[in-house]
Amino acid sequence: MVDSDIKFSVFFYNPNIHPLKEYEIRKEENIRFAEKNNIPFIDADYDVDAWFKETKGLEWEPERGKRCTTCFEMRFLKTAQYAYENNFDIISSTLGISRWKDMNQINEAGKWAVKKIPNLEYWTFNWRKNNGSQRMLLISKDEGFYKQEYCGCVYSFRDTNIWRQKNSREKITIGKNFYRIAGNKILENQIISGVSENQIRLSWKNDINSYKKIRKKYLLYKDFE
Repeated sequence: MVDSDIKFSVFFYNPNIHPLKEYEIRKEENIRFAEKNNIPFIDADYDVDAWFKETKGLEWEPERGKRCTTCFEMRFLKTAQYAYENNFDIISSTLGISRWKDMNQINEAGKWAVKKIPNLEYWTFNWRKNNGSQRMLLISKDEGFYKQEYCGCVYSFRDTNIWRQKNSREKITIGKNFYRIAGNKILENQIISGVSENQIRLSWKNDINSYKKIRKKYLLYKDFE
């Protein structure tokens, strides 16, 4: 959308995200990207108590179940109300770009919300079309975005860790993983661009030689090279 002629704003209302540290990381990532691309960013309240009230009794619903519908409807309604009060005529969501989400479930929740607000439309755009999901990953890697390892809510966090334990995988560590092929941005871009292994190694040669000269002063053994 940044490359289109569409004028839009980011409305960040995600009281479902738990814990607070995870919420703050995700919000800061959105703010950073919005500021970089001159996108207006609207920071709504972290109304977590209201979210728990809305989802009470749905704690053990599966992913894509009734709890997710309730969550989407709550967040879309808040978005729609803000849009109406601030003269927006259309809303949408990029939630459906994830293959883990049910796009129909998301769109139905969005359409449900705008029916309650006059003169407002919900844009049922398919963000997965034209390699949208792959484009999302490329942008995430290019920006070094935080890698979200679960949907966001406390129940998704719980269920993901239960699955990980059953499959002998480490539990989720908040704030740990970011989209990086390697620790160096230059190397990451070389790999994405299809640079050969030999060319990558050659690009390191001068730095390696400089390092060897410095290292030699401090060796306590005969250099093996």
